[in-house]
Amino acid sequence: MMTQSVLEAIGSNGRLTKRAFQSSAMLVAVFCLVIGPALVGADDRPSLAAARDRSCSKTAKSALNACGDKAEAAYSIALGKCNNLPSDEREACRQQAEEEQRDAEDECAEQYDARREVCAALGEAAYHPIIDPANFVEGISNPFFPLTPGTTFIYRGGGEVVTVTVTDRTKMILGVKCIVVRDVVEVNGEVIEDTEDFFAQDVEGNVWYLGEIVKDFENGDLVSLAGSFKAGVNGAKAGIIMKASPQVGNMYRQEFLLGEAEDLAQVLSLSGSETVPAAACNNGCLITKEFTPLEPGAVENKYYARGIGFILQINIETGERLELVEIIRR
Repeated sequence: MMTQSVLEAIGSNGRLTKRAFQSSAMLVAVFCLVIGPALVGADDRPSLAAARDRSCSKTAKSALNACGDKAEAAYSIALGKCNNLPSDEREACRQQAEEEQRDAEDECAEQYDARREVCAALGEAAYHPIIDPANFVEGISNPFFPLTPGTTFIYRGGGEVVTVTVTDRTKMILGVKCIVVRDVVEVNGEVIEDTEDFFAQDVEGNVWYLGEIVKDFENGDLVSLAGSFKAGVNGAKAGIIMKASPQVGNMYRQEFLLGEAEDLAQVLSLSGSETVPAAACNNGCLITKEFTPLEPGAVENKYYARGIGFILQINIETGERLELVEIIRR
């Protein structure tokens, strides 16, 4: 459901116009941005100074404006195309354009609400983690996210086969040597996604996510690089993929590039139990809820086994499971 502030930004014609966005005085805190490693525990409270900063609210308004501008532009282009159709087809075309516009408005509102929830949890401060190469170590040994070069993890579920390979390659990002992990997704033997992820561990044991190159394919053709980011480039920031000492309630950013990469995680349990073909954890699984404001409602619970890492993903809406079925060590 749209919030009152979003509804007030919608013009009487039902479209989120740029003028309406700019004139709305009711746009409030949305996009939670937090200083440092973006880690919030169950007992943490945003500081008064952070609340006064309002970087979160300002970023939220920018994201909402951008979403509205994009929807408005798409609507205008669609109408232009309708004007060049035979006269008897134009009205149906215009109705379709209006329906798509309403769908776009709804998506803007849903993202707005999702960002507000994140903001309420993490606070108003600007998200600007300091990446000092001197604070990072060689290799990744976090017990819930160990990455040993030459190891391959194979997952199956939901009609997909996912092959994750910890390569011998490294990549320098912001002066930090990152391990390169390749993640390939196949459906019916056809590659639909081929991603390279870049991870590094700090001296405390936190595993940082400093970037990814996402390549999406259709019928063998590259169709998108959406979701790609590299810390330090175009406003992208690193996030934490796994904490050194996770505690129930902790919420943290795994990545940040506004409008492209906004994944977050929250620790649900340290004593989960699950069994998959290649692993099991009895009362010792770390369970996280992983989500993004870019896809409100798309929530996954992930299970991590000590000494192995990620073993299971459950789609909360559909119940589909992606299970670790094989580990290959060189």
